[in-house]
Amino acid sequence: MGDDLGDDWWNREDVSEAEEEAEQEKQQPAEKAKTKPEKRKRATEKSPKAKKKKTNDQKECVIPQKKETEEQQSAKPQRKRKRKKKTITDVLATSEPKPGTATDLQGVVAQYFSDKRSVIELEELQLQNSCFLSSNDLTHTLSSYLKQVCPKWAKIQKQHKEKSSVVILIVCSSALRTIDLIKQLTAFKGEGRAVKLFAKHIKVEEQVKLLQKAVTHIGVGTPGRINALIEKEGLNLKALRYLVVDWNWRDQKLRRMVDIPEIKMDFMKLLDNGVLAACKEDKVKIGLF
Repeated sequence: MGDDLGDDWWNREDVSEAEEEAEQEKQQPAEKAKTKPEKRKRATEKSPKAKKKKTNDQKECVIPQKKETEEQQSAKPQRKRKRKKKTITDVLATSEPKPGTATDLQGVVAQYFSDKRSVIELEELQLQNSCFLSSNDLTHTLSSYLKQVCPKWAKIQKQHKEKSSVVILIVCSSALRTIDLIKQLTAFKGEGRAVKLFAKHIKVEEQVKLLQKAVTHIGVGTPGRINALIEKEGLNLKALRYLVVDWNWRDQKLRRMVDIPEIKMDFMKLLDNGVLAACKEDKVKIGLF
């Protein structure tokens, strides 16, 4: 009966178990292989999501900064552009030069003393037209102009013998202009003596001695130094007959003598220092060159 169950039945059970284990081993690596790519796919799918989040975070940080700057700019008050004030040079560069007149000088004097004198004192500063010589019409040199306004110069210079005083006083704006005007006097002065009266490289004491030493007919200089000489009693106005103002000449910036504040102040002081009073007494006449 035992033989009826079949030969080697225990061997068949061993073979079936071995086959089942082999099949299980084949299935396990296959399942592992299937699971691994799924993990990779998940990793690859997650990585771009993380990047997107970062970029979104960055954008969220940048946008409010722009808004803040725009709000700050809108909150700031806008500065208005200031218009440049026209200078004397700008005004004169666009206008034609005009010869100065007695009215021009009277206007400058009245404007300068308007806040320094009373109404009655301002009226006393006004001069009559007879106190002025004919003005330069921009065609004359200094010598030709002086020949026109002072035709009897040869006789006048012979009669003048007083020291520390001059017959003609020419007022200009600078030392260089003084030297230029003295050169232009060659054709007019004849035997007369002319001196330069400015502060550059020359002390007041030296000029006082120079005026006291010999008779001087013509003085050319700046109003500041002329005032200093009058205060030091090195120069007096006893013999003065003509005060010539270098009115029409302009410097590199197209400024006249009365357009420069410092020179204008000294010139007004000179007029107030006895010149206007002498004009009213008909002793001195003013000419605008």
